[in-house]
Amino acid sequence: MSYKTLSAIALLGALVTGLAAPASAGDDISERRSISVSGQGQAYGTPDQATINAGVQTRAKTLGAATAENQAAIARLMGALESEGVKAQNIQTSDYSVWPEQRHDPRGEESPTVTGYGVRNTVSVKVRELDRLGEILAKLTDAGANSINGINFGVADSSALEAQARAAAMDDARNKAAALASLAGVRLGEVLVISMSSSGGYPVPVSNARFQMAEAAMAPAISAGQLSVSIQVQVTYAIE
Repeated sequence: MSYKTLSAIALLGALVTGLAAPASAGDDISERRSISVSGQGQAYGTPDQATINAGVQTRAKTLGAATAENQAAIARLMGALESEGVKAQNIQTSDYSVWPEQRHDPRGEESPTVTGYGVRNTVSVKVRELDRLGEILAKLTDAGANSINGINFGVADSSALEAQARAAAMDDARNKAAALASLAGVRLGEVLVISMSSSGGYPVPVSNARFQMAEAAMAPAISAGQLSVSIQVQVTYAIE
């Protein structure tokens, strides 16, 4: 028998062995009978921090005057926050805008004329003592803040809420799969595939949070409400 003939026989044997090899784990899962379901889980918690967006908007005939007036107002605002014990690392500039104010010719025959300038400086303030939130808001308005764009409540560590939501989502998926298996007259087997998605982030807006500004010298009424974390899982179970 020639060398070429022996080589051809060896190659054919290798091909046959490859075709007879067992399927991979992925192929095995895809070929098994299975039930796929989605599970929803939610967990609720009490906020332990809040973020305020507060700022100062000023107008003047010249850009220099508008800027100087705004800087002085922001300095007073920062001083008020410092006096309330808010640390510098919990204060961050979130918006700084400058724009010309124009007067337009009602007849449209002349170009717009610049009549002055506006400056807006907004800071994001994180408050970790919620029982002092109303007092801090009152101090901000007293210091000259003429723009407060809502309050976001959150928790410093969301891991416990996320764990509760995951457990609830897996329980929901298991119950759904068990019900389907019972209706189909089969037994539910092991978990084959799990995927997860979550919604929400921190701090997050709270739908039932209320912010009622009274007179500047009075602390506004604040209701923090609750936070929610939502988890969704997709689970595939084997059918035995």
